[in-house]
Amino acid sequence: MYKVNLHSSISEIDATRWDQLCDPGYPFLRHAFLQALEASGSVGPETGWQPLHLEVTDSQTSVLVMPLYLKRHSWGEYVFDQSWADAYERNGLVYYPKLLNAIPFTPATGPRYGSTLSAMETQQLIPELLEQVMRQVQASSWHCLFPPSPISASASTHARLGCQYHWFNRGYADFDDFLSRFTSRKRKSILRERRKVQEQGIVLNSLTGSAILPKHIEQFYRFYQATYHKRGRRGYLTLETFHQLLDQMAEQMLLVLAEDEHTPVAAALYFIGSNTLYGRYWGCLEHYDSLHFEACYYQGIEFCIKQGLERFDPGAQGEHKIQRGFEPVRTWSLHHMIHPGFHQAVGDFVAEEHELMERRIEELTTWLPFKHA
Repeated sequence: MYKVNLHSSISEIDATRWDQLCDPGYPFLRHAFLQALEASGSVGPETGWQPLHLEVTDSQTSVLVMPLYLKRHSWGEYVFDQSWADAYERNGLVYYPKLLNAIPFTPATGPRYGSTLSAMETQQLIPELLEQVMRQVQASSWHCLFPPSPISASASTHARLGCQYHWFNRGYADFDDFLSRFTSRKRKSILRERRKVQEQGIVLNSLTGSAILPKHIEQFYRFYQATYHKRGRRGYLTLETFHQLLDQMAEQMLLVLAEDEHTPVAAALYFIGSNTLYGRYWGCLEHYDSLHFEACYYQGIEFCIKQGLERFDPGAQGEHKIQRGFEPVRTWSLHHMIHPGFHQAVGDFVAEEHELMERRIEELTTWLPFKHA
């Protein structure tokens, strides 16, 4: 018989067992990644992310683990439900806390649990478990953000459609081979952007693994926070988070460092999966024409081609990515409200939104810069 355990810290769950259950090719579900967020103070009750990690055991052996959080706000999720919270409040109801199955601050599609159980059993078990936990902790709802597909959606769960822009490796020999798919005008535009970076005297270096030093992380963090400060905000993650990630996951990190006359001026931090490159963080001290595109897109594409990676996920939003060869892709989230009336209302909302989003994705696909076959 299965036993359900809730943990207020990822450190309460054995790291080896967690990683054995989870897909090693998806870096953000690794115990080390989640531990770095918690141990560094980026995630915790004081930031509105109360860990409540789910572990299911069978005869004292873990058979399913899931990152789970009790949320008291909707920041850092990249699936926007603030209008739902406002509707709750207008009707005298309380939306927070809510139960969230997600990777904090990480809008990157991937597995949202690890298990030795069959796919059929987990698809039936997980909604039941989340319903049980939701009622136990008196949450208004549960949500799963950026799962691989809406396959686990059921009659009691609403699947919400979103859109991102990803690059796909079609067996390119090099960057020029990739550009050969573009129309002449679009190809010249990309080459012009890359040339502008060179003409400004910017030199970019790609560092991985042990080549990334603590001093590089400190330089990157200065740029990361400076970019947030320009918008009157502060980055979600602490410096200690990045130091811990470097200590535990350097082999899955790629740092692109931009220098002007040997002085670092900007950086982009990526994570490397088994078949996907994830662009995650960017920062710069001052504006350089087209440098963001070079550091965050073109350097990532070149890395994927050299390493034979199939996909490049550069992060959420940004229709400007389309003209640079990133294709519209569907993303998903799952939602269940404990209040039957609001559950129905959310279902109606996401159904209407789904139709609009499908039409929008179809339109965006026509914007791609590739030559017609």
